[in-house]
Amino acid sequence: MQMVSRTRIAVAIIAAGALGLTACGAQVDSAESSSSGTSAASGTCVDTSGSTIKIGFVNSLSGTMAISEKTVSDSLHLAAEEINAAGGVNGKTLEIVQEDGASEPTIFAEKAEKLISQDCVAAVFGGWTSASRKAMLPVFEDNDSLLFYPVQYEGLEASPNIFYTGATTNQQIIPAMDYLKSQGVTSLFLVGSDYVFPRTANKIINAYAEANGIEIVGEEYAPLGHTDFSTIVNKVKGSGAQAVFNTLNGDSNVAFFKEYKNAGLSAESMPVISVSIAEEEVGGIGLENVEGQLAAWNYFQTIESPQNTEFVEDFKAEYGDDRVTSDPMEAAYTSLYLWKAMAEKAGGFSTEEITAAADGVTFEAPEGTVTVNGENHHISKTALIGQIDSDGLLHVVWSSEAPIEPDPFLETYSWWEGQA
Repeated sequence: MQMVSRTRIAVAIIAAGALGLTACGAQVDSAESSSSGTSAASGTCVDTSGSTIKIGFVNSLSGTMAISEKTVSDSLHLAAEEINAAGGVNGKTLEIVQEDGASEPTIFAEKAEKLISQDCVAAVFGGWTSASRKAMLPVFEDNDSLLFYPVQYEGLEASPNIFYTGATTNQQIIPAMDYLKSQGVTSLFLVGSDYVFPRTANKIINAYAEANGIEIVGEEYAPLGHTDFSTIVNKVKGSGAQAVFNTLNGDSNVAFFKEYKNAGLSAESMPVISVSIAEEEVGGIGLENVEGQLAAWNYFQTIESPQNTEFVEDFKAEYGDDRVTSDPMEAAYTSLYLWKAMAEKAGGFSTEEITAAADGVTFEAPEGTVTVNGENHHISKTALIGQIDSDGLLHVVWSSEAPIEPDPFLETYSWWEGQA
């Protein structure tokens, strides 16, 4: 309950600050009716007077994270094309400004500032690592603009200027731990990249493990982009762990899983459950290195539903039959449709209008029905555990069966009390 109060207070303080700045005529969105029947944001340079509305995409198209983030850019462009073909948003055609975050948090922040202040976009979609999101957060809060962040993350955050359409920890990491526990795992080795997401995720995993009789026998980190995993894999092999929880990101996974196989480890001898490896990464790592391994997400290409069938077919038609779809791609695709639904519910594009309209907005996404929580700006999601099969795709071996409400501050978990 303490965390509930803190979140509400934090949002209220920022909202109150925004109102105060509005009164002073500072740069804060304020809805004003226009002749087009939409709204214009005073104090920002967002132009809603014409037949188009600008939005920004910021993804790593170069650097170590490009292996993952180019796919997110592709799915965002697909969603934009579909929305434009169907008439746009509030009658306006989407005009896309694409920027390259270059796998560097400082560049993400610079590009976010450019998109907001120079390109005058109504909202920005993108980011992957928590380091990039943390770098961009003050830019969006200072400009009172909106970021739609599409990747699972470590939780413990709720900004009034960010909508989180990837999973928070109680929708991915905790279900993954529940699954391992249900399989009889009592000892675990943690391997992660050395930045905020793996460090925070592993703090949560350690707290869960202590409360649930699971021994953490080792915890190792490597710099983002690191490619020599011989020392870490030797420690994993000698640990006697029953399984490995992997929070590595980017192309470090390629080197890790190749070394894992070279050391004689396999999904049968010591399974690895990952939270940043999806269908797109399997090809880069090499199926022979990861077949049989596990991943925790909220979407797999193999989900059977009319919405997913259409999404997969449309993506392949646009980018090629050899392409695959994955969770972050789907969450990004879904984020653009959620923003569209919020803008149409609001009848405008300003931050104030979008956030006021957000609560309860739903979308029949490829992953299933998702609903926006207007208080913490996360969405409900169904948790899935998948296994990499011989076709290179992830197939569901466990599901929460129903969407899990987002609990970014783990307020409903007694073992987390006093840990934040």
